[in-house]
Amino acid sequence: MRSRKSSRGAEREGMEGGELTRGTPSLVCSSKVDDVPHLSEWIPDMETYSNPLILNPAYAYVDQYFVEPSDMVSQQVAARLSELDSITYFRRAGPRERVVFHPREVRAAIVTCGGLCPGLNTVIREIVWGLWFQYGARHILGIDGGYRGFYSRNLMELNPWTINDIHKRGGTFLGTSRGGHDTTRIVNSIEDRGINQVFIIGGDGTQRGAELIYEETRRRGLKVAVAGIPKTIDNDIAVIDRSFGFDTAVEEAQRAINAAHVEAESTRNGVGLVKLMGRYCGQIAMHATLASRDVDCCLIPEVPFHLEGAGGLFDFIDRRLYESEHCVLVVAEGAGQELMARDASGNAKLMDVGLWLSGQIKSHFAKKRKEIQLKYIDPTYMIRAIPANASDNIYCTLLAHGAVHGVMAGFTGFIVGPVNNRHCYIPVNKVTQKPNSISLTDRMWARLLASTSQPSFLRITSDAAATTPSHPSLTTPPSLSAAAAAAAGAWTQELEGGLIEGEYGTNVLGDVGPAADYAKDEREDSGVVNSVLEELGEDMGIDELESVMGDGVNEYAASHAAAFETDDEAAKKAGD
Repeated sequence: MRSRKSSRGAEREGMEGGELTRGTPSLVCSSKVDDVPHLSEWIPDMETYSNPLILNPAYAYVDQYFVEPSDMVSQQVAARLSELDSITYFRRAGPRERVVFHPREVRAAIVTCGGLCPGLNTVIREIVWGLWFQYGARHILGIDGGYRGFYSRNLMELNPWTINDIHKRGGTFLGTSRGGHDTTRIVNSIEDRGINQVFIIGGDGTQRGAELIYEETRRRGLKVAVAGIPKTIDNDIAVIDRSFGFDTAVEEAQRAINAAHVEAESTRNGVGLVKLMGRYCGQIAMHATLASRDVDCCLIPEVPFHLEGAGGLFDFIDRRLYESEHCVLVVAEGAGQELMARDASGNAKLMDVGLWLSGQIKSHFAKKRKEIQLKYIDPTYMIRAIPANASDNIYCTLLAHGAVHGVMAGFTGFIVGPVNNRHCYIPVNKVTQKPNSISLTDRMWARLLASTSQPSFLRITSDAAATTPSHPSLTTPPSLSAAAAAAAGAWTQELEGGLIEGEYGTNVLGDVGPAADYAKDEREDSGVVNSVLEELGEDMGIDELESVMGDGVNEYAASHAAAFETDDEAAKKAGD
């Protein structure tokens, strides 16, 4: 950025009586820059003006305020020397010395689309305040009810007084809807109403619509700048560090997890189950789990899981209840969809995984005649509807002002967001091609596994090293698959000390004799033996066990008699 002294001194020399001077935009293009479009590309003789911020007393003593045309943001913070020539750069966000809109000609429109998210009202408010107080614009319109509001609803005039305190409320002041995108009708409305700046707040689907609007305005040769402010509570927008509302969602999710933990630990065999948002991306569930430290298992869409058998969810819950008499589970709404019912065409139905999983857990323990107390909490709509927290409020302000600066400078067809903690302008198609998701080889996921000691959910065979993930959507690098599978099946035991090590960590079982041998050979049915040993003692023969457990499990006990050897027999077997 250029210093205040050098940049503003040159600008002030061309000003007379506060009037804005004119010139031509200065752009720098590079093969390494993933650049955003500029109105001058199809309006070559467009007039430009000195930035009105030069007269704003609030910025009179700010050094390096204006962004230079050559200021870029690298997409990669760390890179190998061999990769330096392939690093992508984006234009740095911020005010430019020259703008292409005179304040008197600005006619801006703001629209919110898609689901609710904390921070929507803050973004609306700060766009209005930025245009009004920083650039002197006085014609700002609010589009009622999403995209369809362009052609089927009345527009509302916005000013700093009508939206002054909306950031203290949840939801969106403008209203929202899903769908309703009709590019031709929307652009017709924009052209008929004389709108020349469009601010579109929404997720990846909304931004795909923004790209179509930009392309149509460009095709018609209109002087209309289109800017996107990416919104998704799931944090699944590609390229940018995070989307607004995510921080608030993670913070609010802690309340639900804490409630589930209190319920679970307050009763014997208590299970707390919390469903959080995340249809295709488990970012909220993962970050809430890491922040909580009370969660025993986190299920996300990126990691298919299985319920039965070794390394399955039921086996894990059995062990947690045995060890601590309570268990807390967090599940993202898109997790486990492949396990649920499918329609006549074989397509998965989008079901409520929380209710489904709750029923499966209850059914599992009912079959084992083990009583549990399960509490299911779904805070989804409570989280969506709350106001933004302090961190997200500041973040929304930066996004809104960054969009205003970019539009006034003539950039269009872009979204604004932080890349490596530096705000920049990114082409819309860059963030709509592929959604962001959790990488299973990333350190953040490894931290979660270390925190919860939950299973890897890799199905294992006797030859652990040759085992591959059981579900085709669970992708791991070939170099890691064998190691991960081996780690998942690396069960060892010490009968004398009563220690069992495996994918669940180290469990201190005490001197339980046959339970140690059971844990290695019969771990898929651990809940039955653990509950029996808890209530009836450690050195039970099969005959005594049958008489107490009843006819319903006689067949199980008889077929697994080896799991109930005496201590001497178990020790002898270990010696062999």
